[in-house]
Amino acid sequence: MDLTETKIPEAPASTGHPKQLYMLFFTEMWERFSFYGMKALLLAYMISELKFDEPKGYAILGSYAALVYTMPMFGGMMSDRFLGGRKAVMYGGVLMTIGHLVLALPQDWSFFYGMAFIICGNGFFKPNISSLVGTLYSDNDPRKDSAFSIFYMGINIGAALGGLLCGYVGQQIDWHYGFGLAGLFMILGLVVFALGKKSLGDKGLPPNPVHLKAPVFAGISREVVIYGATLLIIPVIVALFHNYEVMDYIMFGLGGLAVVYILTFALRNEAEVRNKLFAALVLTISSSLFWAFYEQNAGSLNLFAMRNVDMHVGGVELPALAVNNFLPPAWVIALSFVFSQLWPYLNRKGIEPNTPSKFGLSFVLMGIGFYVFYLSCVSNEETGLISLPAFMAGYFFIICGELCISPIGLSMITKLSPAKIVALMMGIWFFASAIGEYLAGKIGALMSVPAEVVDNPVLSLPYYSTILNQIGLWSVGIGVALLCLGYFIRRLMGEVR
Repeated sequence: MDLTETKIPEAPASTGHPKQLYMLFFTEMWERFSFYGMKALLLAYMISELKFDEPKGYAILGSYAALVYTMPMFGGMMSDRFLGGRKAVMYGGVLMTIGHLVLALPQDWSFFYGMAFIICGNGFFKPNISSLVGTLYSDNDPRKDSAFSIFYMGINIGAALGGLLCGYVGQQIDWHYGFGLAGLFMILGLVVFALGKKSLGDKGLPPNPVHLKAPVFAGISREVVIYGATLLIIPVIVALFHNYEVMDYIMFGLGGLAVVYILTFALRNEAEVRNKLFAALVLTISSSLFWAFYEQNAGSLNLFAMRNVDMHVGGVELPALAVNNFLPPAWVIALSFVFSQLWPYLNRKGIEPNTPSKFGLSFVLMGIGFYVFYLSCVSNEETGLISLPAFMAGYFFIICGELCISPIGLSMITKLSPAKIVALMMGIWFFASAIGEYLAGKIGALMSVPAEVVDNPVLSLPYYSTILNQIGLWSVGIGVALLCLGYFIRRLMGEVR
């Protein structure tokens, strides 16, 4: 019997989660090890090794992160219309592996080209691995939010290990060894998926295999054309890194097109579909602001940790890059089980917050976390160094906020989107993250420290504290606004919570 053509039944709630969830869990875990391990090194590598000035480093980091989360729109579209989730995940994983290994080469050309391969690969991999999780459950299955919380824990186990090991190897031993280590674990993620994909049954297959294999011209199939066209995008992305100023027009132009597309599709459908898409659009746009604040972790907070956090524990100085990139996913790992049990428990009691309320709470909690950073700065102006426990406490609140929006957002998209565009909508969800990542680079640049004071923590601290305070205040304000609007958004969502 060909398992790829066999429809697998959804597991009843009494049996727990289907086994396919855990195969996808481990695939994503090792892919995120490689992705976040590499990302932990980028800004510090550009400033300390490539000698870019800080505003340029922030601009390139923001452009890279934005493109990483823009490409899933196109990868999601190719999956919905042609490839299916499985082929998209495999092809994306291969491209990302190549990118990590290219970054490991100590060559002048390798830095931008390696990032370009990763960007294209992530476009195919990221939306489709998440969409495959959604296919394992019906829309109103009470396990669905819990499943995405478990899946999200896998993401963060990989991110914690990647940030810790690659951050340590890159900063303490050799930058290119750190990039290479990330590539090895990307290969491991591909192997896990290749061995387990048949267990998905009919999930993630191409929507029309005959159409996909049909020749387009000169005997070349549509599938090969998609793969080849993706490779042609790589030198274009490299050119964008050299001319990052044009990213303003690209990001906000694509953002406008995405909004117009969703509105046009919604207005052509019946009221129930239209209202759900309107709700998804409001929450998706708000998420971009969340990531603009949150993603200071990979940028300004990396440098803040290196310059203004006392990393001494028991007479030993911990490597700042490894600590900063380990803390957020480590908190997620510690708290994911709590949140994965919390939502079903509150659901059984009839008091689970609805999705808009969870989004509002995420901003409030994140704002508290940034305000903890700010208060620590104010109370340590004489030394210029905040304590490691205070740094950890700030991240605790930020991660509580993250767990109220990121896994919930993934689940929300699969619930509110029509089946025929769910992967594309997942891509648009990640594009909102792209806008947030790009804005994060601009916010981080506001904390650029002049070269003459980078080694003096007392003088560098004010460059961070002022903006950290403003991030905290804006985040709390947006959260309160979402909580107030929650009733109206909830009505648009219909029966979906």
